[in-house]
Amino acid sequence: MKKLFLSLAALACWAGAANAEIKVVTASSDLKYLCERVGGAEVKAESLASGGQDLHMVEPRPSMVFKLKKADLVVRVGLDLDMWVDSLINAARNPRLFYGAAGYVDASAGVPLLEKPEGKVDASMGDIHIYGNPHYWLDPANSKIMAGNILAGLKRAAPDKAAVFDANYAGFVKELDEKLAGWQTRMAKCTGLKVVTYHGSWPYFARRFGLDVAGHVEPRPGIPPSAAHLDALVKKMKAENVRVILTESYYPRKGPEFLSERTGAKIVTAAVSTGGGKNVETYLDVFERVLEELCSK
Repeated sequence: MKKLFLSLAALACWAGAANAEIKVVTASSDLKYLCERVGGAEVKAESLASGGQDLHMVEPRPSMVFKLKKADLVVRVGLDLDMWVDSLINAARNPRLFYGAAGYVDASAGVPLLEKPEGKVDASMGDIHIYGNPHYWLDPANSKIMAGNILAGLKRAAPDKAAVFDANYAGFVKELDEKLAGWQTRMAKCTGLKVVTYHGSWPYFARRFGLDVAGHVEPRPGIPPSAAHLDALVKKMKAENVRVILTESYYPRKGPEFLSERTGAKIVTAAVSTGGGKNVETYLDVFERVLEELCSK
């Protein structure tokens, strides 16, 4: 009887291990969404940053280290946007998550990058990203590559579930392609729309949907605008008939409101990540909401 009990207990433990969810920790809520789409019921994903946070400014916390200690996979934005993840991985001392290990996924791998700096880079240029502009997820087409990197990581973690992950990935790509076709049809009437953005976050989005970025509220990345810069931007907006100011929900309102009051341009406040605003519950909702706002202007 005792042997039977032990055998059943061992069998239960084996079954539990076999059916265990893959624990994934992501740097952003968008990456969490993509992990859930590709991994389905096989994953339990948590994001270190909320959808309403500026990914440049996330403050590492002990609770984040604890999550990484138990993780099978870490998925990061990369391109020096989420460098705060490095200190967390080092503190967690989880060998599965070290750079180059099976559980390490850089979602930016293979993404065609924009705005790679040339020549000497120094502090006077502001918060320059030395590998290129890291806001690549704002071109929804890039999410195929992002999800593909996640797919590869999940297959390393659970090769026996590869067929499930492949099917989930294919389903996501199919839905994305359908959405992209609709979005681009909707934006066709807005091709060439001139906008001013708060930060240089939008080149991938602008290229995908045919916007013309005429300037930024920040004079240089991460540098607050001076009165002189805003005055010059007012003149430029009037001269070029810029009618939209596009800003993320977490940036100060003072600069955009100053410009709006003096030019009549409308402010479009965008949630740029999953869960970052009202009715932005998924990664695809990010684009639904901002395109809806832009097309109504």
